[in-house]
Amino acid sequence: MLGNFSYCNPTKLYFGDNSLEYLNTELPKYGENVLLVYGGGSIKRNGIYDAVIDILKKNNKNIAEIAGVMPNPTLQKLYEGLEIARAHNTDLILAVGGGSVCDYSKAVSVSIYCDEDPWEKYYLKFEEPTCKIVPVGCILTMAGTGSEMNAGAVITNHDAKLKIGHVFADESIMPRFSILNPKYTMSLPEYQMIAGIYDIFNHICEQYFSGDDDNTSDYISEGLMKSLLVSSRKAVEDPNDYEARSNIMWTATWALNTLVAKGKSTDWMVHMLGQAVGAYTDATHGMTLAAVSLPYYRHIMPYGVKKFARFAVNVWGIAPEGKTDEQLAAEGLDAMEMWMKEIGLVMNITDLGASEDMIDGITGATLILGGGYKMLSKDEVADILKRSL
Repeated sequence: MLGNFSYCNPTKLYFGDNSLEYLNTELPKYGENVLLVYGGGSIKRNGIYDAVIDILKKNNKNIAEIAGVMPNPTLQKLYEGLEIARAHNTDLILAVGGGSVCDYSKAVSVSIYCDEDPWEKYYLKFEEPTCKIVPVGCILTMAGTGSEMNAGAVITNHDAKLKIGHVFADESIMPRFSILNPKYTMSLPEYQMIAGIYDIFNHICEQYFSGDDDNTSDYISEGLMKSLLVSSRKAVEDPNDYEARSNIMWTATWALNTLVAKGKSTDWMVHMLGQAVGAYTDATHGMTLAAVSLPYYRHIMPYGVKKFARFAVNVWGIAPEGKTDEQLAAEGLDAMEMWMKEIGLVMNITDLGASEDMIDGITGATLILGGGYKMLSKDEVADILKRSL
């Protein structure tokens, strides 16, 4: 492993089908004013809302609510939520939902006591908080983003046509606790489940496809990917398979809680491309990643061919005998494409609402990052997007 690093993840996890009971353990650690944040109302239909409210009341909490957090949380929704959070003198933000609700809650937490505009401070200048941070707890209902155990928060500015994620450096922005019950994910529509599965897979890829040293993190990543391939197929066949759903949920957490990034450079260009597409189409995040992944990876493969060959052998089980690294690398991405189609992912951005006349705008909205095998030019970004149509 190369370089020097420190590692700390302060989030406490409660996992399993009785994990909600541990909310009673956590609530006494915080003040009486709890801000409950959730999405479009599915938690009211499936009973999770009532169960959470009952526990909050039994712990004598004063409850305010932010409902209607959308799959791609907007800046306007952030501004609306800040008014509620400030008026409630919030002591704890309790996010009940998927990654978007968790992301949004962290964005609120760093903005309540911020005197500056959070969009400019956190998403344009990428500054760190200099104000009091309100703690966040998560009750997860969808597996995918890993937001339950990291300090990331993605916000979409529709006016500017930008979707930007800020992974904060301050460990106190990570959720203080997260409750993970795999059964809560079983009521999701299949489309959302599949999108979440690919979000998980791509999180691992973005940390795996970089560097050429012998790195423990890469071995962990290969194991996580292999587990996800097995569990994804089982979950698509039977969405109520608890073992499969529990493995997917656990893999999602470890895919993006900073562990497998340690000792590595990382390549987040698929996310930059996908988020730019999402800013223009408001499409489901995991599907935007799926639609741009293969054109991007085939573009950079010649610059990191040994890692792509390793991916083919160690993740997809492709026999290396008699093959060049280039042949193995190509076969690995072909195997990945077959799996993506098998589980029902969207394979092009046209099906997500993008069109050729948007390419220039999406290209301009794509942040270009280093860390991978190839630093893209704007022309290369445009070419990858065109091949994603």
